[in-house]
Amino acid sequence: MSTTTVQEVRTAADALVAAFAEGRLDDYFGAFAPDATFLFHTTPQRLGSTAEYRALWQQWVEEDGFRIFGCTSSAQLIQHFGDTAVFSHDVETQVATHAGEETVRERETIVFTRADNGGWVAVHEHLSARTAA
Repeated sequence: MSTTTVQEVRTAADALVAAFAEGRLDDYFGAFAPDATFLFHTTPQRLGSTAEYRALWQQWVEEDGFRIFGCTSSAQLIQHFGDTAVFSHDVETQVATHAGEETVRERETIVFTRADNGGWVAVHEHLSARTAA
């Protein structure tokens, strides 16, 4: 795996995580391909597109007062397979809802593929709960 490729994927992943943590939703959702898929332990069904995920996010905001006010990524691993890369990490996210504030600890895998412009775009995200160590 080339050092350049790893750095490119790390840059794409860092930008995605930063946009999420800072609430820059256009940048966050823009990091995903339109036909990306999403599997979340908090959602009973697979989401079949970025638009579907964004609509669910908006529902969380409207119904629950959902917002992100911080996210920390650790234990990052990048695996490169040709035009595909798998980024996995542990995340601690500070969220707020009408019920109050909490820190959510999860594991996340994001699959990236090389885009037509040579950059990297996310095509799949899988989020699972992380138990305390």
